[in-house]
Amino acid sequence: MPLTPNLHALQQACTGKTPQQILKHAMETFGDQLWLSFSGAEDVVLVDMARKINPGVQVFCLDTGRLHPETYRFIEEVRNHYQLDIEVLLPEAEAVNTMVRNKGLFSFYQDGHQECCGLRKMAPLRKKLATVGAWATGQRRDQSPGTRSQVAEVELDTTFASGDSPLYKFNPLAGMSSEEVWAYIRMLELPYNKLHEQGYTSIGCEPCTRPVLPNQHEREGRWWWEEAAHKECGLHAGNLEDNR
Repeated sequence: MPLTPNLHALQQACTGKTPQQILKHAMETFGDQLWLSFSGAEDVVLVDMARKINPGVQVFCLDTGRLHPETYRFIEEVRNHYQLDIEVLLPEAEAVNTMVRNKGLFSFYQDGHQECCGLRKMAPLRKKLATVGAWATGQRRDQSPGTRSQVAEVELDTTFASGDSPLYKFNPLAGMSSEEVWAYIRMLELPYNKLHEQGYTSIGCEPCTRPVLPNQHEREGRWWWEEAAHKECGLHAGNLEDNR
């Protein structure tokens, strides 16, 4: 049976706590119904903290088919560094083929990224999250003043919840700054995506990500041709509602 703990009690237990305390509480509450989402620099910190609490923590990542070569190498580096089974979620091939056949490989530059992200990210993630009780992400409040400044340590996920079962979403790193994340990475000599050495701060798909300029916010390199206030692909669509 799916677990349905009281959200208010979870929030009281997690708000203002350290990332490790939040992860420990999430693991104790949800057991093998909790999965970690892994992709970028923040997430390797999440993985490192979680593995020290529970070496058997379950991790997945999204492979959209359009990632940078450096990102694929980074995923394998993390897999080998932690001797970790990472479940790679892939998009449905025929749906992607139909979109590309009808609209080409770069239609998002004209009509926005939502359709492509919907097929390559949202659909496989929705399928995965339909089988879990909770997931943990590397979201932080300082990543984007427009969409993530109100990120809570724990919340109900209204984007991917299915049926009558609630889906809980933990953001253990919500209160960490970029400086703290990188201090953690450097101190423990953790693997990181080598694109960070080339000016990339937030890394997504290759056609939709570019380095940021000095004093730009870290997510301004994502979907740079679109309105700056809405730098979300849909995975964290609730952030847009929270920041209206």
